[in-house]
Amino acid sequence: MVRLNELPVTFVIALDDAGRPVGTVTDGDIRRAVLAEKTLEAPISEIMHGTPLIGHINDLPTSQSLLNEVEFLPMVDGDGALAEIWLRSKLKERISTALVMAGGQGTRLGQQTKTQPKPLLDVDNAPILEHVLTWLESGGVENIYISTHYLADKISTFLDARNGMSTPRIIYEKTLLGTAGALNLLPSGVKGPILVMNGDVLTTMDVSTLHDFHTSHGYDCTIAVTPFDFTVPFGVIRYDDQGVFEGIDEKPTFTRFVAAGIYLLGSEFLGLFAPKEKIDMPDLLNLGRQAGLNIGLFPIHEYWIDIGRPDQLSRANKEWKDQK
Repeated sequence: MVRLNELPVTFVIALDDAGRPVGTVTDGDIRRAVLAEKTLEAPISEIMHGTPLIGHINDLPTSQSLLNEVEFLPMVDGDGALAEIWLRSKLKERISTALVMAGGQGTRLGQQTKTQPKPLLDVDNAPILEHVLTWLESGGVENIYISTHYLADKISTFLDARNGMSTPRIIYEKTLLGTAGALNLLPSGVKGPILVMNGDVLTTMDVSTLHDFHTSHGYDCTIAVTPFDFTVPFGVIRYDDQGVFEGIDEKPTFTRFVAAGIYLLGSEFLGLFAPKEKIDMPDLLNLGRQAGLNIGLFPIHEYWIDIGRPDQLSRANKEWKDQK
C-alpha cells in the first residue's frame, strides 16, 4: 500500500511473474483499509480485488464496452500479459459505424475481377478488404457494414471465415445504388457520424484523427482529400483579362486536392434522398451543400492509394508492406 501512496495515480495493478494482471487496488480501497485499522505496510494482497475487469487488445469493441463500467481497464495481449491501461477519463469519442462500399464490378482491372470481386484481390498476401477491416477495427469502429452486389456470395464467404475483431454485416444491393445509395439501406437505428469509404482504398491515416478533426470543426460532413499532381503536356498560355499575352509555361505541373474515397457523414445526410434511390457521393454532397450543411475537407498527408487499375494494384503490392 505504501507504493500507491507514493504515486500520482489513484490505482495500481498487481501482476504475477509473467506480467499477467491478478488484481487491482484503488485509492478508495486504501482508505477503506485504513478505516479497518490496516497499516500502509500491509501487503497488497489483503485488500486488492482479485477478479478485476480485463480488456483484450484483440477485442476492442468489447473492451470499449467494459471501460464504460470502470474508471480504468487493464488491457492484455494474446498471452494474457498487461499490454496497456485504458483510462475512461482519457478515452476519445470514436466513430461507431462504418459503411464500406464493395459492390462494384472493378472492370478496369480486366480479367482479375472476372471471377473475384475487387475487394478480395490480394495486397501483401491478404485481401484488400482484410486490410480495410483491420484499419477500421484498429480505430475502434464497432459496427461495420459492407455493401455488396457483384459476386456478393464470395464476400459473404470471406467474412464467414474471417476471424477478426468485429463482425461486419452485409448490405446487399439488388440493383446498384451508386456510391452513396446504400446509406439508406442501413438499419433505422444507425446514427452519425458514419464513416463511408470505398472498398478499394488503403491508407495509414489514423481513424481517430479524422473524427477529432470532424468534431472540433463542427462539420456535418468531412471529406478526406489527398493531393494529386497532373502535368499538362503542352505549353500553357498566361494572359490578362483583355487577352494580352503575359507568358507561357511549358508542360507545367499542377496540384489539386481530390476526394480520397473516405467520408464522415452526419445523420442529416440520410434524409436528403429517398430509400433505394440511386445516388453517387458527389450528388449527395451537393445536396448537403444546398441544404446548408457544413462540409469541410480533411487533407491526408499519410500514405494513401486507390486501387482501381492494374498498375495501382501492382504498386500497392510493392508499397503496402512497408507502410503498415
